[in-house]
Amino acid sequence: MTADRTLRGRVAVVGIGETPYYKHGQSPDPEFKLVLKAILAACADAGLDPRKIDGFASYANDRNDPARLASALGVHQLRSATMQWGGGGGGCAAAVANGAAAIAAGMADCVVVYRGLAQGEFGRFGQTVGENALAGEMAYQVPYGVIAPPQKFAMRVQRFMHEHGVQPEALRAIALASYHHAQANPRAVMHGKPLDAARYDAARWIVEPFRLFDCCMENDGAAALVLVAAERARDFPQPPAYLLAAAAGGGFRSGAQPHNAPLYATANFGSIARDLYAMARLGPADVGNVQSYENFTGAVIMALAEHGFFKPEDANEFVRPENLIAPDGRLPLNTSGGNLAECYMHGFELILEAVRQVRGQSTSPARRRDVSLVIGGPMVTPGSSLLIGSENTL
Repeated sequence: MTADRTLRGRVAVVGIGETPYYKHGQSPDPEFKLVLKAILAACADAGLDPRKIDGFASYANDRNDPARLASALGVHQLRSATMQWGGGGGGCAAAVANGAAAIAAGMADCVVVYRGLAQGEFGRFGQTVGENALAGEMAYQVPYGVIAPPQKFAMRVQRFMHEHGVQPEALRAIALASYHHAQANPRAVMHGKPLDAARYDAARWIVEPFRLFDCCMENDGAAALVLVAAERARDFPQPPAYLLAAAAGGGFRSGAQPHNAPLYATANFGSIARDLYAMARLGPADVGNVQSYENFTGAVIMALAEHGFFKPEDANEFVRPENLIAPDGRLPLNTSGGNLAECYMHGFELILEAVRQVRGQSTSPARRRDVSLVIGGPMVTPGSSLLIGSENTL
């Protein structure tokens, strides 16, 4: 990758904002209003007049059209509008990358990246209702009863655990760390609802190897962030958080259907992690904390291994609660509570937490906070990852 084809240090996050997070179907506001509230909160955090936004980016088929948002916000000129295709929550980091790329290419000056959900208004995300025909992967799965995400992802995690001797206690450690951090975070849906090993072990099976607390929540709310060119970053009141690298996509036939990808027992981050570290000119040892998308706990273990923090056969030794808890764990993980215990905003809340870590504003600050890694949806294609850093890293 040549020096002039990089996002490293060229774009910064200068504002973050979110609505309160609700259990699915319980938002008092419609989805469009939630997104507007989150954008206005991000603009307030940045000290920015929202009319100066000129670009929008989102993912996972977000329903909130940029032209409508621009009109509602009084935007003077809309210059860029991008949507990351496919991959569900795997696009959370890629959406930020797309917004940053628009700025770096001169297509926009100030881009808002956002995600919103109001399942009371539109129905539960991913629920199949009234469909008479199926195409793609689901056409192969549904006739055999593989309908819900836990079912199809459980098979890949089971293979990974079998091949590398990963024990259930490693999955439990992911859940315990997320819930531990949520108790310090008043924004978290599971704030005030601690989880211990006994409660985890007593929870019902969803589909092996996943128990209840291995699976992400379903929530309503919205979150947003503001991107500008790095040379403008110091003009805003908050400490800037710089994009050090972004990568997205998948390896050879990683999206093959049905369940016949060549590297089946993986989270699809092999090529993504390689490109990410190359752009950042950093490695796993430089990362101080990780905000990893938990669709299911086992997928986090796979993703961490593929980002180079340990070999798969060493997962049992590394993935322990004491290693994952801020401030002094070896690798503080999901320090706001993540998808399991803060909110499932399709992973976008993880990016806001990475920014808070870099700013020193997290409710569970990691001892090493200059570089934060965000991992988007494991086991989907396209997936994506981001490295976000402080000014000290440039």
